[in-house]
Amino acid sequence: MTLRRRLEHSTLLAGFLARLVGTYLRFCRATTRWTRLGFDDLAADLAEGPVLVVMWHECSLMGPLLWPLEMGQLSTLYASSPIGRVSGALQRQSGLHPMEMADGASNMAASRVVLRRVREGASIGIAADGPLGPARQVKDAPLDWARAMQRPVYGFAYRTKRGRALKTWDRMWLPLPFNRGTVVFSRWEGLFPRKMNAEETEANRTMLATHLDETATRSEAMIAGENA
Repeated sequence: MTLRRRLEHSTLLAGFLARLVGTYLRFCRATTRWTRLGFDDLAADLAEGPVLVVMWHECSLMGPLLWPLEMGQLSTLYASSPIGRVSGALQRQSGLHPMEMADGASNMAASRVVLRRVREGASIGIAADGPLGPARQVKDAPLDWARAMQRPVYGFAYRTKRGRALKTWDRMWLPLPFNRGTVVFSRWEGLFPRKMNAEETEANRTMLATHLDETATRSEAMIAGENA
């Protein structure tokens, strides 16, 4: 039986692989000197209620470990695919409360799950370009969730001085230990009305993508500034 088939049928195996990956990432986190930006704004908004955190998928590897749990709970959706199950297990082991979404489930079904968690007081995290890409193209889900939540939207990005972009569709960033890193939470000042026509939806999609690009660029520039 292939590893993929085993992951599809074994929660224990998914948890084991997540623990291996998580052990390495926690070691990287602990041995990295982090510079943080935007945490004061984030704390102020979280004091009023949950927020929506949006990132490019390239930042999702370390995302669960860089969320400030002391400020509040974060929930994410993960796919029922083998890699999705490992991701969900890693998030649980990081102290988050991820929610599995069945393959083929609609955005409406996902929104109902998300809103239930928001009513329970949890913020929501999502990769804007989804689990499969294309890279850095905003899907419908973050737009739908932002309209439904009517809460502040934050872009998230991180970067480390030393690391590598994996040969994956999203060029996921893999940090190395004994490092310097930056973590950025950037509040988006745009508005998501509850009802948007097609033109407004595309305009917001473009503006959100620009904000996420700028957040990623800011994180990278902070590292470059430290190295100058």
